[in-house]
Amino acid sequence: MVGRYPVITLCGSTRFKKEFMEVQKRLTLDGNIVISVGLFGHSGDSEVWDGMDEGTMSRTKEMLDDMHKRKIDMADGIYVINVGGYIGESTRSEIDYALAHGKKVRYLEDPGLRQKGWSNYDRL
Repeated sequence: MVGRYPVITLCGSTRFKKEFMEVQKRLTLDGNIVISVGLFGHSGDSEVWDGMDEGTMSRTKEMLDDMHKRKIDMADGIYVINVGGYIGESTRSEIDYALAHGKKVRYLEDPGLRQKGWSNYDRL
């Protein structure tokens, strides 16, 4: 298959590194260009924060959050890795941002949004 490939940005807690990697592989093999997180601060990349003072850590986290929104800007939609239904504050802000910018939102697990009347809920 040659042509236009949908671009999907992965969102979710970085504690779910294994699931990020599995979803990235599956979506890629399904013909999507996948944009993911740059590091897994909650599962495996803790050395990034070692020795970092509070101010630098705060600025770095703010930069990473902003960078992820730019990744959402580049995508056709987002795919939320919500293992066990977990959606934290940062991921919630990314979902809200994506919806506000007309992006399609899909989820790993059913977040129960159909019952709440959300119209652009989808699940792979």
